[in-house]
Amino acid sequence: MMKILVLINFVCSTIFFSTIAIIVSLFKGKGENAHKVARLWATFHLKVCGINVSLKGSEHIPKPPYIFMCNHQSALDIYTLHSSLPLSFKWIAKRELFSIPFLGWAMKRAGYISLDRKNPREAIKGMDEAARKIREGMNIIIFPEGTRGHGGALLPFKKGGFSLALRAKVPIVPVGIYGTSRLQPKGSFVPKEKGVIYINIGEPIHLEDVNRSEKTKIMLEVRTHIERLIACQEI
Repeated sequence: MMKILVLINFVCSTIFFSTIAIIVSLFKGKGENAHKVARLWATFHLKVCGINVSLKGSEHIPKPPYIFMCNHQSALDIYTLHSSLPLSFKWIAKRELFSIPFLGWAMKRAGYISLDRKNPREAIKGMDEAARKIREGMNIIIFPEGTRGHGGALLPFKKGGFSLALRAKVPIVPVGIYGTSRLQPKGSFVPKEKGVIYINIGEPIHLEDVNRSEKTKIMLEVRTHIERLIACQEI
């Protein structure tokens, strides 16, 4: 019964906050205003679910712009990052999400970046546009695994996010999230239990003097950092 109530709350709150985000996006500073509403939406959802977040390492966040790269284990990762990171940022999301009523409309108004994974040519155009926006000051979050895992070890990393980072020449900030897959495993629509989620932010990896041919090296470095950040919470 409790899970049903949480699901109903999720649907209703998503429609409500998405509508508010669309409305405030009509005014000056639309992206920033929409982000603030998204943060309220995520915080409200976690509170209703009885979930708290512990954040460490915020002192490592450099001067904007930069790209956060984080492991992805659960739908809860979205709410956790939205509610806890002390700054404004955008997501790069697959194009299909932008077609979801209310949520997708709000994402579009907030300035999130759409990526068409089924069309390589359009995907490249999207990456070029994203690189330009990042250089102009936009912070973004990427899940380099590309999809949610089932807990445990990281999935193989996709190259797209690293190609974008090397185009934009901005720092990569590694982030490790621990606890989301236990509270809401992949395939679950709502959390199965209450608890604490841990976020650990690592030191930035600078790319100013890194050549694009070193993409694999950077991928391995970021992966190692994220694995260490997750391990710090497991101890």
